[in-house]
Amino acid sequence: MRIVPVDQPHVVPYLMPPRFRTDVAYFMTPAGEPGVPPLGPHEYFIRHHDARRWLEEMCISLVSPLSADATTEIEISDEQEAWLEWMVRHEIQHIRVED
Repeated sequence: MRIVPVDQPHVVPYLMPPRFRTDVAYFMTPAGEPGVPPLGPHEYFIRHHDARRWLEEMCISLVSPLSADATTEIEISDEQEAWLEWMVRHEIQHIRVED
């Protein structure tokens, strides 16, 4: 699948395996948060400073769907790390996921 940089159209799309369609939800900034633009189908916004932090920490925090007080940290995969590096290097925040 292709990750198309909506806000940096001059950058060549990045290729990710099909399972990234579910993984991207771990990284997205929720709609309605300050600075998040209107998003089209299959579009996601990932704040630049969050992407940098995840690269530094090499993990992300997940909130339990059963309790907002329960969180866990998981390591990012090599594929996710390479994708985040691409995002940070090109200052991409707004992407579209295409099959």
